[in-house]
Amino acid sequence: MATGRMAGKVAVVTGAGSGIGKASAILLAAEGAKVALLELTTDSAKETQAEIQQAGGEAIAIECDVSKPQDVQAAIKQVGELWGTIDTVFANAGINGAAAPIETMEIEDWNRTLETNLRGTFATVKYAIPYLKKQGGSVVITSSINGNRTFSGTGFSAYSSSKAGQVAFAKMAALELARYKIRVNVICPGAIETNISKNTFPSDDLKEIRIPVEYPEGSHPLEKGPGKPEQVAQLVLFLTSDDSSHVSGTEVYVDGAESLL
Repeated sequence: MATGRMAGKVAVVTGAGSGIGKASAILLAAEGAKVALLELTTDSAKETQAEIQQAGGEAIAIECDVSKPQDVQAAIKQVGELWGTIDTVFANAGINGAAAPIETMEIEDWNRTLETNLRGTFATVKYAIPYLKKQGGSVVITSSINGNRTFSGTGFSAYSSSKAGQVAFAKMAALELARYKIRVNVICPGAIETNISKNTFPSDDLKEIRIPVEYPEGSHPLEKGPGKPEQVAQLVLFLTSDDSSHVSGTEVYVDGAESLL
């Protein structure tokens, strides 16, 4: 029998193939949860699955593009039918997307970022609610310091808007779903060692709007460098477990004080 803070619980993690999603899925499994690993392609999700299974945990890899609501609905249904319930959802999948001046950013690029980050979060939570309502549970959403505490990411108007929107959505959801004992919280990471840069597409004219900012002693006050996915995963575990049973509608910054500069 599984033991740990998440023993007997079923968790859904989007973007589980790398970075924060992978680290969190592995930790949740180590704490006893059965984990559904939703990822754009199952190749990377299966790597996470293999690590969990090698450690004695239980996980399933599911191909899911969160920018496609039908994918999300089908994936959530698959988890519910397989394990009978869903206790926690970590809506983590996202992209940086296009970085360009507002004047030259293509509408299609704006839409792609919002559809993945904001609508994808909405769909993930929406389709999980019927399962979460049965016994209550926890939702954690990955937002960012960008759009919430910092606004200096040149060209990232779409990304920052999507991240600010996630925080507003989480607060609305926390209040609406409180009657069902469903908690909703948001994590706002700063610079973390992940591969999200692979989903970043800067335009050639970014230099025209760049405002130079220099930090002679570096922009990471606490540790003099980016955080690690495992550090964020510890926060995710706290917010998904019963240790945070009275915490809902709250954003938590996990950035080593970076956003306070």
